[in-house]
Amino acid sequence: MKPSLGMPLFLIIIGALWFLKSVDLFPSTANIIAFAIAAAGLLVLVLDGINKQSIVSAPLLMYIGAAIYAVNEEGFATSPLIALGMVFSGCLMLLARSDAVPNKRSRRLPPKD
Repeated sequence: MKPSLGMPLFLIIIGALWFLKSVDLFPSTANIIAFAIAAAGLLVLVLDGINKQSIVSAPLLMYIGAAIYAVNEEGFATSPLIALGMVFSGCLMLLARSDAVPNKRSRRLPPKD
C-alpha cells in the first residue's frame, strides 16, 4: 500500500506560501481576492456565454475586482468607485433588457424511460 500524498503536498504548498510571504513576493490578501473575483467574472462569461444574466454578472464581478485592486494598490477613494459601479451596473441592466442580448439557454435533459 502506497502512503498518502496529502502530507507531502500540504508541506510543499504551505512551505512555498510561507517562503513567498517571508521574502515579500506574496501579494496582499486584498489583491488575491480582487484577482479571484475578476477571474470569477471572466469564468462566468466564458462558461455561460453572453446572455441576459451573464451580461450583467460577469462585467460587474470584473469591475468589483478592479475596484478592490484600485483601492488597495493605487489608493483610490472608495466612494467614487461605488458610485461609478452603481452607474455601470445600471447600464448593464439596461443592456440586458435589450432584444439583442439572447436569453439564457436551458440545458435539455435526455428523456427518461
